[in-house]
Amino acid sequence: MKKKIVKKTKIKLFNLLLILIVFTGLFFACKYVFAQPTRNILIKGTTYLEDDYIIDIARVKDYPIFITYNGRSACKRLKKSNYISDCKIKKKIGYVLEINLVENKPLFYNMNNDKYIFNDGEEVGKEEISKNFRTPRLLNYVPDKKYKRFIKEMDKIEQDILSKISDIEYQPNEYDKDRFLLYMDDGNMVYLTLTKFKTINKYNNVLSQLENHKGILYLDSGNHFKIME
Repeated sequence: MKKKIVKKTKIKLFNLLLILIVFTGLFFACKYVFAQPTRNILIKGTTYLEDDYIIDIARVKDYPIFITYNGRSACKRLKKSNYISDCKIKKKIGYVLEINLVENKPLFYNMNNDKYIFNDGEEVGKEEISKNFRTPRLLNYVPDKKYKRFIKEMDKIEQDILSKISDIEYQPNEYDKDRFLLYMDDGNMVYLTLTKFKTINKYNNVLSQLENHKGILYLDSGNHFKIME
């Protein structure tokens, strides 16, 4: 009768120790990574919003754990603000959180309801943040059918020109029901219609040709300048 030979598997102690060391190292490495807080916060895209305002809504004041921080939820909270239209949060090497924002653009202050009006139609009252706005005042009522178009056309005005307008008045006449009068900070006045609002972006070029004269610039019908005595 043949004897059955059973082979014994020898487990080398060195290999077992090596495996234990590797797994232990991986465990502590993962534990270290998952415990690391955010080390730096970059906020981009803001012009009038203070960093503290963003940090508070995004809940990063206490530098949260980096790897478990939920940027998507933070963006949802940020976009609920009347001042923010879009948000993206990126995690970067070195435990850096980069918060990229698109602010709503304040266009004018509506004297009829004491509200600041943004390019998306949102409205806010006078708040601490609005102290940073440089916007003209809309002095009188604009009919509802023209008001939405007015907001759309105001959004086409470049920021450096917008900041030079002090007041806006709706001034229709018998020929044009879409006419507005813009009072400039430098003392000039500009007539515009809703179809030509974008032409105010050339104001600086026109200004250089006026030889320091003050007057009324008619951009509603033709392009001519009337000097005020």
